[in-house]
Amino acid sequence: MEQKRTIQRKQSKKKKRPKVRFNFWVMFIIFALSFIGCFVLYMLAANFNDDFFKDEFEDAVIEIEHYVPESTTESVAATTESEQTAIQDSITNPVPQSALVNPDYFDNASLISDSTLKYASDYSKFSEANIFYSSELNASNCSTLKINSSFGNDSLYDIIKNKKPVILYIMLGSDIETSTVDDMIASYKTLVNNIHSALPDTKVYVMQLPPVIYDTETLTNEMINNYNDRLLEMCNETGVYCIDTNTALKAENGVLKEEYYSYDTLSISASGYSKICEYIVNHVA
Repeated sequence: MEQKRTIQRKQSKKKKRPKVRFNFWVMFIIFALSFIGCFVLYMLAANFNDDFFKDEFEDAVIEIEHYVPESTTESVAATTESEQTAIQDSITNPVPQSALVNPDYFDNASLISDSTLKYASDYSKFSEANIFYSSELNASNCSTLKINSSFGNDSLYDIIKNKKPVILYIMLGSDIETSTVDDMIASYKTLVNNIHSALPDTKVYVMQLPPVIYDTETLTNEMINNYNDRLLEMCNETGVYCIDTNTALKAENGVLKEEYYSYDTLSISASGYSKICEYIVNHVA
């Protein structure tokens, strides 16, 4: 029987490597010497170059010069208001005489009126489809009253907003004997402002109230003139046009010319409507 051989391996002795120890003070000394060296070089460069700091910080100075303050937004808003004021100032009221426009001018024009122009569909050049009239309509209720039209029974504002006319003429004031001028102007202004805001591209013309042929106890031409002055102020404030249809129909003595009055209808005659239309096409902004 074979004898087991015992093989003894000599374990090789591992060589011991020197241990690397971190020395904080050595690193600190190296860092300190590096910092001192850089600082010395920096100071030497600064002393020998007079423009050293100017060249070094030039970009920072430029950034400060181009700083935009927060108040810029307010300045832009102020400019916008100034531009709006300039637009209003560019409107001359009452509209001065202009060159005669084409005969088809009224095809693109709409009319809002109370009983002052109740026969406009018969005698004026406005198309009946473009006339928005009601016997109940007047200046003091024009911003609230609903009237019948091809767009249904609705307020004037909604009707005109749906109609979107290129040109719009308005004559209101039949209630001058029964309403205060303040109430009339307040309601009138609301309507004009709403239309002008909703349809900024529509040219809005407010027509001044015609004179009466004679004064009465409840209605005088002085009252009408005062009302028309307020209409002019309103137009200037809202930035719309105003045409002086009062003067166009007035006689030298300040009353309505007799030829422009119908004793049959007790209102403006056919000649009066013709004169109004003639005045309109010669006073276009």
